[in-house]
Amino acid sequence: MALAAATTLLGGAMYANANAASVTPDPSTSASPTTPGSASPTNPGSTSPSTPASASAPEPTGTAGTGSSVSDVVDAANAFLKTLDDDQQADVLLDFTQANAVAWSNEACGADCRVGIELSTLSDTQLAAAKAVVEAATGTGTDTGYDQINQVLAADDILGETDSSYGSGNYYLAFLGTPGTSGTWQLHFGGDQLAVNLTYNDGEVVGATPYFVGVEPATWTDDGTTYAPLSGMHDGMESMLEGLSDDELSEAKLSDDTTAVVLGPDEDGDFPDAKEGLAVSELTDDQQQSVLDAITPWVEAADDTTAASTLSTYRSELDDTYISYSGTTALDTAGDYVRIDGPGVWIEFSVKDGVIDTSELNYSSVYRDHDTDYGGEFSFS
Repeated sequence: MALAAATTLLGGAMYANANAASVTPDPSTSASPTTPGSASPTNPGSTSPSTPASASAPEPTGTAGTGSSVSDVVDAANAFLKTLDDDQQADVLLDFTQANAVAWSNEACGADCRVGIELSTLSDTQLAAAKAVVEAATGTGTDTGYDQINQVLAADDILGETDSSYGSGNYYLAFLGTPGTSGTWQLHFGGDQLAVNLTYNDGEVVGATPYFVGVEPATWTDDGTTYAPLSGMHDGMESMLEGLSDDELSEAKLSDDTTAVVLGPDEDGDFPDAKEGLAVSELTDDQQQSVLDAITPWVEAADDTTAASTLSTYRSELDDTYISYSGTTALDTAGDYVRIDGPGVWIEFSVKDGVIDTSELNYSSVYRDHDTDYGGEFSFS
């Protein structure tokens, strides 16, 4: 039976509203996928927290389990394609061009600003297969990866109860290029509170950014369970700032009143020419560990293997990384903003009043990489 307006969380809670990922009957035809592949996506593995770092050497912490391999993602993608008819496949399988890759937004603008197939048009079977692709491609931690994505979609369904332009059914999935373990392609998924851009080349993940994620309401309770999908991101940044001395905070303070993400949609390649704020190289080992801990939840949006490798890279670049902020360090007031900018990593987190319910807070963030946005396939000037 079709779940005609519901989003199911990994924890089992379900939100029903008219704007959730509604489903339609299965198509009468079953088209073959563009790229052959067996339909055998595996479930992400359990997570195993890494050993805390010593004071003399910051180490990646958090969840870094086994997760899925790229071949699992390809299998899941091909299994999804097998559920689609020819017209639907044409919506999903697109060229890996710059125009298609940058077609994401943090606005409720539907197909006007996005490419791919809308989740609300899918049948039960197709929707489950679509979610399996995203699950195979993302991390296995709590409040990161697929768990975070699932909660963000549920939060969007809450907004959808007030405004029909919101809701998990208004999210889009596309494959830019042909899914496979040879050649280059991208998994492109998102809606107004999310943009997932995972780029693959010859069976390897070569880019996990841009990753935009936001949430409104920032936290909510359903059936006795409290959800706060960006809590790890918020708390990590807050802890990083709280660990600074008054002099360090003064140095980290931005000269202007930046309140919103700078490198959001349509701002590709516009990294500032000069770093701003406080150099991480000036910090103690414990403070440097706090910076790495703050970075971790964004990196863990990708599959666990990619996350571990990326964190190691960012760890090696800490001496050339800077942190900055505006507003307050508690990150609990509209206008609060914090940034981490390194040779590779670029993370922004901002707090603003809710868009639908101004009594609630809205968290917005973007994670980019100076070198590997969209797999480094495009040159922005």
